[in-house]
Amino acid sequence: MAKETGTTDGAPEELSDLRVLKALAQPRRQQMLQHLTVHGPATSATLARALGLNTGATSYHLRELARYGFVEETDGAEGTGHGRERWWRAIPGDRRFPPRSKQNAETRLVMDELNHLAYAADLELFERLQREAGEVGEAGAELGEWADAFPYSRGTIRLTLPELRAFFEEYIALLNRYKRPDAETPPDARTVLTRLLAFPAPAPASAEAPAPAEAPAPAQAPAPPSAPSPSVPPSHSSEPEATS
Repeated sequence: MAKETGTTDGAPEELSDLRVLKALAQPRRQQMLQHLTVHGPATSATLARALGLNTGATSYHLRELARYGFVEETDGAEGTGHGRERWWRAIPGDRRFPPRSKQNAETRLVMDELNHLAYAADLELFERLQREAGEVGEAGAELGEWADAFPYSRGTIRLTLPELRAFFEEYIALLNRYKRPDAETPPDARTVLTRLLAFPAPAPASAEAPAPAEAPAPAQAPAPPSAPSPSVPPSHSSEPEATS
């Protein structure tokens, strides 16, 4: 039920092609997509300055993202005066990842990396905005009344698997209900990043019965001294730990 950034009224698209997932999981491309989503259309030069890259790298990554349908060329920003510049925007869409039970080992590795990058980027951005909201000066003044715009919810509910799927679809429908074309968006509206993370709680650990106490061994006469035996090291494996 995992879903990629962007929601529309169109039919959901499952990203099951490993090549597409690998293209999306590239760290620089994730940074560029986040910048385009948060700040709107940009040129390769704008992205290069914002992310500390060279324009050759950003141009290449933009072409790769466009190849798989994640970005597209668009009209330049008003008032730039640079009609020859190539502007890019993120393409919104209801993109979903295959269920984990249907992922092979290689796909799971790619998905794990993609999720790691996404969660880390979200947390970094959230913490930066919280810091700016608490600052006095230019950064804090920039947020203005939006400094209090950090709604947060954390809770638990007991659901069946079909109910969880329905819950997820209702959440997507709610997002789509609030989406509208730029021409219909009020001038005081801002881009708001929304995230939903739901997962089953771990099963409780089973209590183990205490082992019965051993009867004391009968007293024995001391054994005669013998040659010391070599010490035995603890069991150890040099194999790397497996992760899933």
